[in-house]
Amino acid sequence: MMSIAIIPSTSVLVTQFVFLISLLSFKVTSSSRTEAEALIQWKNSLSSSTFLNSSWALNNNENLCSWVGFVCGTTKTVFEIHLSQASLEGTLAQFDFNSFPNLTNFNLSFNYLNRSIPSAIANLSKLTFLDLSNNFFDGNIPFEIGQLEEFQYLSFYNNSLNGTIPYQITNLQKIWYLDLGWNYLESPDWSKFSTMPLLTHLNFSYNELASTFPEFITDCRNLTHLDLSQNHLTGPVPELVFRNLSKHKFLILAVNLFGGNISSSIGQLRNLHKLDLSANGFNSSIPRELGLCSNLTFLALAGNLLVGSLPLSLANIHKIEELGLSNNFLSNQISPHFFTNWTELVSLQLQNNQFFGKIPSEISLLKKLNILFMYHNKLNGSIPSEIGNLGELTSLDLLENQLSGPIPPTMGKLTKLNLLNLFYNNLSGTIPQEIGNMSSLVILDLNTNNLEGELPETMSLLNNLEILSLFTNNFSGMIPRDLGKNNLNLKNVSFSDNSFSGQLL
Repeated sequence: MMSIAIIPSTSVLVTQFVFLISLLSFKVTSSSRTEAEALIQWKNSLSSSTFLNSSWALNNNENLCSWVGFVCGTTKTVFEIHLSQASLEGTLAQFDFNSFPNLTNFNLSFNYLNRSIPSAIANLSKLTFLDLSNNFFDGNIPFEIGQLEEFQYLSFYNNSLNGTIPYQITNLQKIWYLDLGWNYLESPDWSKFSTMPLLTHLNFSYNELASTFPEFITDCRNLTHLDLSQNHLTGPVPELVFRNLSKHKFLILAVNLFGGNISSSIGQLRNLHKLDLSANGFNSSIPRELGLCSNLTFLALAGNLLVGSLPLSLANIHKIEELGLSNNFLSNQISPHFFTNWTELVSLQLQNNQFFGKIPSEISLLKKLNILFMYHNKLNGSIPSEIGNLGELTSLDLLENQLSGPIPPTMGKLTKLNLLNLFYNNLSGTIPQEIGNMSSLVILDLNTNNLEGELPETMSLLNNLEILSLFTNNFSGMIPRDLGKNNLNLKNVSFSDNSFSGQLL
């Protein structure tokens, strides 16, 4: 028997099609409404949300994508939330993470959010970017964060998080930026940590890490920025840091308890722009291989136990802008060859060492120099007159050396100088008249030298002077009569152990 196909009428097909379309529309609307309800619930839980204007309203849920701080995808559901610097105050306890399955970017930085980071944040399975920095979150970092395998960027910088760093964080194999700095985090068992092959930026600074160097870092071969400063890390820095991490541009290990030698392998970090090993316990000489790091613009080795002379190879670091070698036991003469190459220097700090010999006249080549600190060494000879060519200088401190001879009149050309400390030397002669041209001086300290004669009348032109210390010299004669009248900012004046006459008006 032949079967007969029953073909539905056109009107029935149209009805079914419309019904299907309505279901699809209902699905989108329902998802948007779910997200809107979740956002309103969270907004209502905040103690301050003035930034969230009237666009945040359930009766406006059809225009969710126009709400302040949101970016939607083609499905009209929320893909990104940008509420940085929105003056939000409260917690994430009432934020329903389950309602945002498509969220990829979540930025709540620079607010006043507090309490713990909920473990439910792991439900944002598509999240690639999370920035909760500069808030007041506390408690532990939820280990569930390691489930968010799409993560590329994660910052909890500058909060009050504590406990150990969860090893599950190294499950984030796609991450390139990880910043947990400025918290109260403690050392975990680093042996449980895996390498993070795509990681380029890692910041664990200003925490409570107390262990040896985290070994997993030595296999993160794409690192360009590493900051472990201001912790309690001990022991030597592994050779593999210098051999494996050749892409490094910023290596910051300052204010820890690292010790031993600075490895000669450091010369392999040819891409370094900033190297900060200050305030540790390194007790070697400065390796000559450091001169191979010719892209350095910032070098800080201050506050260690370094010995020996400065290797001449450091002259190859011709891009250097800030150089800090203070508070060590470095010695020998300072080669003029350095100053012919370091012409980009803005700050040179060599204080509290054992350098001796003369200050090279080639120092005049440092035309961009703002800060020159060479105090508490054993430098001798006269102050080179060429120092007056450093027209950008704002701070000059040569105290407690063995400098002799007169104060060069060319110093009067240092019109931007705020600080001039020359005390505890063997300087002689008179104060030059040209000192009156140094109109920016705030502190002038020439005490405990062999200076003599009368004070120049031009000193009364130093209208910004606040501290004037001339005690224990051989000055005589009248104090300039206008010194007290014109220098109304003077707060501290010391003329004792001289032979002055008259009074300061």
